[in-house]
Amino acid sequence: MAGRLPLEGVTVVSVEQAVAAPFCSARLADAGARVLKIERPEGDFARGYDDVVAGGQSSYFVWLNRGKESVALDLASPDGKEAFGVLLAGADVLIQNLKPGALGRLGFAQEELRQRFPRLVVCSISGYGETGPYAERKAYDLLIQAESGLSSVTGGPDEPARVGISVVDIATGATAHSAILEALIARSVTGEGADIRISMFDVMADWLAVPLLHQEGGRPPKRVGMAHPSIAPYGVFRLGDGTDVLISIQSDREWKKFAAEVLKDDTLAGDERFATNVARVRNRPLTDATVAAAFAAMTQDEAREALTRADVAFAAVNDMAALSAHPHLRRITVDTPAGPVDLPAPAPIFVDAPRAYGPVPAIGQRART
Repeated sequence: MAGRLPLEGVTVVSVEQAVAAPFCSARLADAGARVLKIERPEGDFARGYDDVVAGGQSSYFVWLNRGKESVALDLASPDGKEAFGVLLAGADVLIQNLKPGALGRLGFAQEELRQRFPRLVVCSISGYGETGPYAERKAYDLLIQAESGLSSVTGGPDEPARVGISVVDIATGATAHSAILEALIARSVTGEGADIRISMFDVMADWLAVPLLHQEGGRPPKRVGMAHPSIAPYGVFRLGDGTDVLISIQSDREWKKFAAEVLKDDTLAGDERFATNVARVRNRPLTDATVAAAFAAMTQDEAREALTRADVAFAAVNDMAALSAHPHLRRITVDTPAGPVDLPAPAPIFVDAPRAYGPVPAIGQRART
């Protein structure tokens, strides 16, 4: 049917709070799923993370909860458990990010749910998984950034740093989203649901495979700020007018063209200190100093013209004010209890099938019962 969204007819029950699970279920809602967000009677605590959006609403909550319905339940009460069971009986997917074992203590252990509802796709999100020495630990985004070692390869030489967004939560939500879609595809063939377990630590360990392999290969990664540990030149350089430009040379072929057309020195392409990326990284201080000297004699316009002519990848070093006014920023508008809010548009563009995005619910706001 024309205009039909891919997940129309799919019902998702999500016992969720904060970021990881809501990120996942928001993407399912974008694709047409009916998402029933189970909240405590006082609401998801992310509703109070900040008050910067219209009407004192939380930026996190508005971003991550469009297109959902809110169901306020006390799952510790008999009435709440009964209502939850009714919802599960009509669900295709259950997402939950309660503390490991909490759902079982409420009478809804994952293994039992799979027996009661064989077609149900259950996705459980936790900090460290449901077994192992850290399973009982509380885990939030920055804690996993630190514990996984992500912070050790983030920031400048002097000290580790937090990635500037909730990257662990977002990565975990995206991983859950893809795993649920895989399970729904498999169910369409086999008729069987799935029991999916995803830990934030596992997600980050997977994403950290390259620095880990460097460590185990005898080359411990170092924090290099706005540079790349394995590629040179790849970093920020100051121009003669005081502005900055970030460039990236990805191959020796690019270096040759860059040397000739931007640095104006053909001999650098064959110089053994610079001829290969391995050599340029080994001689990074000299590589960067050579590039910096050339850029110091250029204005921003001159540098952009030369880099464009040489087909070299480059970027401005922007802040959030620049992103807000960026010519490539696409936006969507969603309704909220305090009025419409503009958000960055989701990245996927479905050509000839433009999408509309549902409103952000107030506590207990349902589209239908």
